[in-house]
Amino acid sequence: MSGTTLAEWLRAQDDTALVALLRARPDLATPPPADTMVLATRVGSRASVARACEDLDTLTLTVLEALLVLDADQRPVRLADVDALFDVDVRAATDLLRARVLVWGDDDALSTPPATRDAVNPFPCGLGRSVPSLAGADLSGLGEDERRVLGALAAGPPVGQTKDAAHVVSLANARTPIQKLLARGLLVRRDALTVELPREIGLAVRGDRPLGEVRTSEPPLTTLAREPVTVDSTGAGEALELSRHVEALLTAWSAEPPAVLRSGGVGVRELRKLAKDLDVDERRAALLVELVVNANLVADSEGAEPEWVPTAQADPWLAAAPEHRWATLAQAWLDLPRLPGLIGRRDERDRLLNPLAPELNRPAAPRDRRRVLEALAALPPGTAAVDADELAAVLAWRAPRRGGRLRDELVRWTVEEGTAVGVLALDALTAQARTLLTEGPGPAAKRLGDALPAPVDHVLVQADLTVVAPGRLEPELADEIALVADVESAGGATVYRVREESVRRAFDAGRTAADLHELFRGKSRTPVPQSLTYLIDDAARKHGRLRGGAAGSFLRCDDPVLVTEVAAHPAADRLELRKIAPTVLVSPYPLAEVLDGLRAAGFAPAAEGPDGRVLDLRAGGRRIPGKGRRRSPAPTPPSDEQLGELVRAVRAGDQAATTTGGARVSVPGHLGAGPSATLALLQQAARDGRDVLVDFVDSHGTAARRVIKPQVVGGGVLEGVDVSYGEVRRFPLHRITSAALVEGDSA
Repeated sequence: MSGTTLAEWLRAQDDTALVALLRARPDLATPPPADTMVLATRVGSRASVARACEDLDTLTLTVLEALLVLDADQRPVRLADVDALFDVDVRAATDLLRARVLVWGDDDALSTPPATRDAVNPFPCGLGRSVPSLAGADLSGLGEDERRVLGALAAGPPVGQTKDAAHVVSLANARTPIQKLLARGLLVRRDALTVELPREIGLAVRGDRPLGEVRTSEPPLTTLAREPVTVDSTGAGEALELSRHVEALLTAWSAEPPAVLRSGGVGVRELRKLAKDLDVDERRAALLVELVVNANLVADSEGAEPEWVPTAQADPWLAAAPEHRWATLAQAWLDLPRLPGLIGRRDERDRLLNPLAPELNRPAAPRDRRRVLEALAALPPGTAAVDADELAAVLAWRAPRRGGRLRDELVRWTVEEGTAVGVLALDALTAQARTLLTEGPGPAAKRLGDALPAPVDHVLVQADLTVVAPGRLEPELADEIALVADVESAGGATVYRVREESVRRAFDAGRTAADLHELFRGKSRTPVPQSLTYLIDDAARKHGRLRGGAAGSFLRCDDPVLVTEVAAHPAADRLELRKIAPTVLVSPYPLAEVLDGLRAAGFAPAAEGPDGRVLDLRAGGRRIPGKGRRRSPAPTPPSDEQLGELVRAVRAGDQAATTTGGARVSVPGHLGAGPSATLALLQQAARDGRDVLVDFVDSHGTAARRVIKPQVVGGGVLEGVDVSYGEVRRFPLHRITSAALVEGDSA
């Protein structure tokens, strides 16, 4: 039985099949192959075969290994012989392998590239190398211990390490099962410590299951139908919580940026502090850190003592609507080229892996993350995959060669992180996440906005000085409540607590007692308790009795007794306060420092401007320029038109090789060299009616080759008939890199 060569088979395929091949195996198109021989060489290379196998499911990969069991990499085999090894129809899998040219030929003469064995599995289907002389070997006289050894090796892998292989003994002197099998010739000694079970013996031991355990269909996935609206609203709530935590992180790091470790990343102490400040566990805090850096909201200051500092991009993010905040963070997670799941583990040197550490970099992480989400997106809306391990098993069956040693853990991490980011909820993909995957962050933000409950315009004030927001507050109301009260707990309803310190904070920002009374009277659906009224009035009586300005700074007060009290306090010495009038004190220190010192001493001063109005001196937080995303944009896949053009270039290369006998023809010596020589050659070919092999660069920067019969050469353009397609084409002369006359063409 003989078959066509790979190059011949490729040459016989139509353009549609070759475009599909280049689409499925994009590495074949870079750089553009000159002709079919070059394409065939790439198709059969070990690296390309290995890449092409990454997306094969378990059954298709097993069919490819079965072809290797039949030595299809050495001689053509029949599809019927492959089919006989399975208890299911494998034609669909074979056709897929043929479409990717991992197999070529007709059903009666299937071949696979010689490099496939090394690229896929040196021991296909767990079987060893062939020893033809052992075909039909008699295994009836073996002892039970020898059968156990053969059974273990037949299950795969077919090689084993043993000291019993060190010495060759006769059957009479053999003591161990390994020695007996070696003496019988049923095992092959590969070296002093390695034995191998020949393929023929492995097949005989397996009997009616020659390929061993073959999973011909993907494992079951337990699912649960939930209401899509419930899933989306739950995810929306998680999105708001994510936004709140990131806002708190930016606020904390604006005031106290953590140091960048010498090895990169954030230290354990800083991570624990952040987790405590945000009231979250360290795993969530670490994920937040990774997100804000990849979203360009925080970056390394790269100074003499580098710190992780919020960037200028943080302010637009803080000012954005909740849905746009979430879309930015969700896209940053989707594109994150790192594995946050490794944080807290130790590397091969037993060093702890910290957030933002370089060891977490994994360029393939976005692709693997999308693969998990796309598997969930294939389920009906609202359908939950309740067991992450089952989902990992399904994805492992669909692409067993993807993911490496962390393959199953990547699935679990994606589910866990996706839930924290609000992409998943109740184990199902949210509608906004589906939109994010297919349309991008803008439409996803709009979809989330539809899922968010309408903002509420009221709060519920309790007698214990707590303020309950029964939902997402309107932005202006949320800002006012956050100014006068501190968040005590968050969730579907946010609970704030009003304290004397928070009321003073509102006064420092320019609010008056009347403003706060009006806020609570107008926005509370419950009666305002007297305790809150007293708290506001009492804080107002104390607040601002002292007035500070810049001297460095000054303090003034209408009450000379209070001025005398301040001047006599120990804090006055530290702040170098000096009385310049019965009601005025001055200090060389900045006003903010003087006010903080007096507040720590129990006074309640306020800052004032030139017009006497209260000033808000709260620090805006540090900012540095953004550093951009930590990723390279994914290359845009070529269009079908571009791939079609590449296929036509390959055909032209074949035509050129045929008409020139496979060799390029140099420019005639009397024509010189360089652009002028090329122009002269083309003009001569046009006069003589000769075909010319032209190399050129198209408008996309892609090198190509055509056989052209020149008609007009001039005005910076070559116009002629493309011999391969019979079409008239025009080529700018400056894009032509070389030209050669085609041998054998009549003048």
